[in-house]
Amino acid sequence: MSVCIVVEEDPILRTVPVILDPATSAEHEAAVVEWYRHDVRDFLAWRDGLRARLSGLFPAEVLFALGQEDFAEKVPRADAVVVESLLVGEAELAVAPRLRAVLKFGALPSNVDLVACQRAGVRVEVQRRHVNVAVAEHAMAFMLALAKRLPEVGGVVTAAGLVAAGFDPTPFDRRYTGNSNFARIPGLGTLAGATLAIVGLGEIGREIARRAAAFEMRVRYFQRHRVEAVEEWALHASYGSLEEILPTADYVSLNLPLTPATRGFIGARALASMKPGAVLVNVARAELVDRVALLEALDSGHLGGFALDVGYEEPAAPDDALLGRPNVLLTPHSAVGSRWNGIHDMEEMYAKLWRALTGG
Repeated sequence: MSVCIVVEEDPILRTVPVILDPATSAEHEAAVVEWYRHDVRDFLAWRDGLRARLSGLFPAEVLFALGQEDFAEKVPRADAVVVESLLVGEAELAVAPRLRAVLKFGALPSNVDLVACQRAGVRVEVQRRHVNVAVAEHAMAFMLALAKRLPEVGGVVTAAGLVAAGFDPTPFDRRYTGNSNFARIPGLGTLAGATLAIVGLGEIGREIARRAAAFEMRVRYFQRHRVEAVEEWALHASYGSLEEILPTADYVSLNLPLTPATRGFIGARALASMKPGAVLVNVARAELVDRVALLEALDSGHLGGFALDVGYEEPAAPDDALLGRPNVLLTPHSAVGSRWNGIHDMEEMYAKLWRALTGG
């Protein structure tokens, strides 16, 4: 009998049945192949090679859990589960006699009762994801690009181009000065010494905090639950309420999941409380920021810059009011980087499941 794996429904994890479950529909398989194709030219060859290394794990029956209630109904059949936010506690373990492994698709097992799993003899694995690292790098790239005004001056190096962009490339008197910033571009920023407010210190928020500390930024954070002091020390991050950290921040990084409670989380009041000229970076979902309030803050000049990866519409409309602004940087939902990041995450996940279920 093949193993049964219950997987929390998630866009990234929709690849799992294509790898492990031979009953997966051709339509599902074709969609996943297309999703990877621009980076992974022969996804099925990679898939077949991975299957060959997973004796005892492939073939498997893969069931998606669409929420906690659905998870509770399906977990009795599971030999292993893969979760991101679904809870795995005593109630779930009590009805899962076959369960041998829990894989948290992320590095923070806060939704898994580790003590209860240990008592039940269920192995727990966690996974620091390459995709989350890529998104954190993207957030840092956003901050660097806006600090250095790269959307405005990148590639603008001729005298005519600089004048057209509103700068003054008149030569300095080189007998007495150097020639640095010969275009006289004002307001160039430096991340070192600046304050970063991270709103949501989850998987990606922590990755951003590590990188910001390496840039010698002062890191503050807010979320519903303060993390342990030892983790704050490791991340070089200090806690504050939203009302405390927004007015102090030169950069604000938004890293919350989109839920009914977080939609429009950053609205007119929060934007008004930010330091004049501060930069807002959003590598989460666009709808976390009230669009009307955002445009008003940009139009007034109160918000110094804005960066967004996942748009309000994808692709954006040609007349999107965010387009064409020199202090706004938009990317086409590309923060996750190469599909190979996802491939590496998948390979690690299957290896951990294989070891847990086969003793390999």
